[in-house]
Amino acid sequence: MTADRPYDIVLFGATGFTGALTAEYLAEHAGPGTRWALAGRNRAKLTAVRDRLAKLNPACADLPLLHADTTDAVSIEDMAESARVVITTVGPYVKYGEPLVAACARSGTDYVDLTGEPTFVDRMYVKYHQEAVRSGARIVHACGFDSIPHDLGAYFTVKQLPEGVPLHVEGFLRVRAEASGGTLHSAVGIFGDTTGMVRAERERRRVEEPPAGRRVRLSRRPSPKARIGDGWTLPLPTIDPRIVARSAAALDRYGPDFTYGHYLAVKRLATAAGLAAGSGALLALSTLPPTRNLLLRLGAPGEGPSEERRARSWFSVKFAGEGGGARVVTEVAGGDPGYTETAKMLAESALCLAHDDLPATSGQVTTAVAMGDALIERLVKAGITFRVLDAE
Repeated sequence: MTADRPYDIVLFGATGFTGALTAEYLAEHAGPGTRWALAGRNRAKLTAVRDRLAKLNPACADLPLLHADTTDAVSIEDMAESARVVITTVGPYVKYGEPLVAACARSGTDYVDLTGEPTFVDRMYVKYHQEAVRSGARIVHACGFDSIPHDLGAYFTVKQLPEGVPLHVEGFLRVRAEASGGTLHSAVGIFGDTTGMVRAERERRRVEEPPAGRRVRLSRRPSPKARIGDGWTLPLPTIDPRIVARSAAALDRYGPDFTYGHYLAVKRLATAAGLAAGSGALLALSTLPPTRNLLLRLGAPGEGPSEERRARSWFSVKFAGEGGGARVVTEVAGGDPGYTETAKMLAESALCLAHDDLPATSGQVTTAVAMGDALIERLVKAGITFRVLDAE
């Protein structure tokens, strides 16, 4: 349906911090066979981005620039209908994301974002999943650090274990990184509307069919079954375990009874205590308008860490999986998670949807369901490691 459209990929939000990094990655890795364009509401800023890209790749000097504004429905529709795949970095998504999801679902356009906002993902499922199924669009949220290392890491781990048996997998995140203004605004939005998040999840459960004859559960254990390395662990209530569970519900390979636990791993008890206290404080401060506004002033969208700081950042997610008498430990690891690697993951997800031979899927789907092995192969070539550390 979309093969004759003028662009394989359109990047919406290229003037933001992560959007600009994604544009740079595409400039260097999209290849001459990819027809792509930049989109945003400020042409002067788009032109400046294009000028920077042309220094990386002279072929980008003629990169098309498209006008698109979330407050202008016609421009969003036109952008969606011009592309086979749209990348959006325009967040917070619960505030700005819906018009583009709706347009892509209607027009059969594949869609990728980097949201970590559960409320947004659940609302978009309720409103647009069935329409995307009818049009053939693949709506793939969380294609950055939220939640590719966790979703594809759990998928990679499951594939090392026996088929057709109950499986238990736990993920352990270690990370050194710095947040941007956009991440801060998204986090405050999530913590500031926990009631809306619970309501959106409940509405989704009412319309989403559970897997037939299979069971998928998220572990509620405050401490993990497995122990990997020294240090302390904390339950990590991000969007990532929800994404893993949705992949498990959609794919029989996760077995008849699949359980996933998600944890943050730190070296020192003081660090664990500080993180727990800080998360509680952020939750409390985000719920009150005066303190929420003060938090939002700490960083503006479009701001982020310097290249030098990103170069010192890294992440590692280790997975302990067991089932059918087998046990395996795997790892997904890379550099700066929030920006450098997120831009890489987001761009490679779009390139995968645009160019690779993939399973036939549509509607709101996860990266493991939509792209699976093909995206893992791309990410490994791009420098993110997926490896087995131990197997019994």
